[in-house]
Amino acid sequence: MAPGRRTQSAVSAASGAVEGPAQWHRVLTLLADISLFIGTRTVWTQAATHRLLLAAVISVCYASILVTGVLALTVRRARSLARLDLVVLVTAVTLILCTLALNHAGGDESALTTQAARELVAGHTVYGQPWAWLFHSRNIAITPTADGGYDFTYGYPPLTPLLTAPLLRLGHGGAPATVAATAALIAGAVALWKMLPVPWRSAATMVCLGFGFLPTYARQGYPAIIALALLVPVVVRWPRIGQGGRLGAAGIARAACLGAACAAQQLPWFVTPFLLAGIYAVRRGELGRREAGLVVARIVGLAVTAWLLINMYFIVQEPGPWIRGIALPLTQGAVLHGQGLVGVSLYFTDGSDRLDWYGHASMLFAAALLALFVLFVRRLGPAATVLPWLAFYLATRSQDGYYLMMTPLWLAAAVTAPLSEFRRAWQPRPRWLTGPRRRPALITAVVVLIAPALVSATLAVSGHPPLRMRVTAARWASKSAVSRLTVRVTNTADGPLTPHYMLTTGQGMSRYWSIVHGPATVPAHTTATVELRPATRTFSLPGRGARIRLRAFTANPQTLSTQDVRLPGKGRTG
Repeated sequence: MAPGRRTQSAVSAASGAVEGPAQWHRVLTLLADISLFIGTRTVWTQAATHRLLLAAVISVCYASILVTGVLALTVRRARSLARLDLVVLVTAVTLILCTLALNHAGGDESALTTQAARELVAGHTVYGQPWAWLFHSRNIAITPTADGGYDFTYGYPPLTPLLTAPLLRLGHGGAPATVAATAALIAGAVALWKMLPVPWRSAATMVCLGFGFLPTYARQGYPAIIALALLVPVVVRWPRIGQGGRLGAAGIARAACLGAACAAQQLPWFVTPFLLAGIYAVRRGELGRREAGLVVARIVGLAVTAWLLINMYFIVQEPGPWIRGIALPLTQGAVLHGQGLVGVSLYFTDGSDRLDWYGHASMLFAAALLALFVLFVRRLGPAATVLPWLAFYLATRSQDGYYLMMTPLWLAAAVTAPLSEFRRAWQPRPRWLTGPRRRPALITAVVVLIAPALVSATLAVSGHPPLRMRVTAARWASKSAVSRLTVRVTNTADGPLTPHYMLTTGQGMSRYWSIVHGPATVPAHTTATVELRPATRTFSLPGRGARIRLRAFTANPQTLSTQDVRLPGKGRTG
């Protein structure tokens, strides 16, 4: 009897070891569950004041979070934990929809996209049309340009307005675009959840829906969210696209999704070369040069076809405005903004007379990263969805949204494109990169590739402000607001400059002040006095201790001059 019982116990133990979930799977489910608390209280408080039904639904979600937390730590079977992953996903989607029902007005992105959809339905021109009244009627962000104007036009590829058009009956303002983007985010999250291996699925819920920043961007109507959703099926197991020299139905669909993503927003334009280069390297290691080239050519052909089909109406109806519109983020000349290297010129120094070099540094760094990816694809392959965003750190517009809106792709690559997928990938090795001095040669190649970007970035941050400014008088509308400023401006540059002025009190930009008296252009090595008036007639000052800065932008060349301001007459300082 004893041997039999021991055998039965051993079999049971083995069975339990097979069926029991891994501890890291429990922890991942629990973290995803905990992430649903982020922002939920704020939404519940908002709903409890005037939308009691939504408040009740959110309260049920609270119960779901708590019960799921208990069960995630106590269930004994892997299948049961997988079902809890589904519960976490459903709870997250429910909370996203409740939040959308309460907050769907959107911002500048949703306003522009919805207006583009309305113009499209009405048969009007979409691109190159300034819709300034959208921004004047509501308190939404604007994008100042270095030439003293603002960008009020639609500057994205057309897929997002096309998807928004059927939703125009949902409401006024930016609501249709916010619904379209939120629906795309949910679809992308569900697709990623389904495509990942079972133990990793809650990570998709957490990254896409739990942390809160992606749903926030979706409620702002960002077209990049739709691009993200389309890239999800492309990136999951991307090194296996074209395996064996065949795309198959799945490969064809993924190539079409890549083209559609590029027709939704410009960010996929930067990750696409890395994916194509990686696919070529992996397939060449498997099939040889000719077959690998044919695989990539078929992918490119399908993607371009999908992209052209989506853009065809606009290519035919408004070719000039269309091409200028989709290239607008690269050519609009927007002022500095973001958390990247431009912060040196914005906040830590008084400006720079070499702002153009930020753009040069970003493009050179992007090219260098792509070259390094090709040279070291066996090591850098898993980072194909992360490397492109490093270049944005050096750009004139380096806001963190460019990085974080694509973070679900980081997760997809980390789980489904590990280093083992690139073990036999082809890496170019010219004669001078081989032999006994291979390592020094590779290090030299890395330095040579990165050096131009570093030099450009150094030139940008080390520039000096070309204008010296001093506020000499202020006209006060009240104790805490000014209506005019008199500024003495000295141009230290070797050429004439046409500055555009604004006062800022925080990290963002404000509206430009107009020149009431004085010259618009200051000749080289001369001093002029200008009288400025705020765009809103009066400028309200912040409380004591806040930093007030007078900024002057010029477009040709792009420069920034900044001066901390002490306003005379009332004793207010900044």
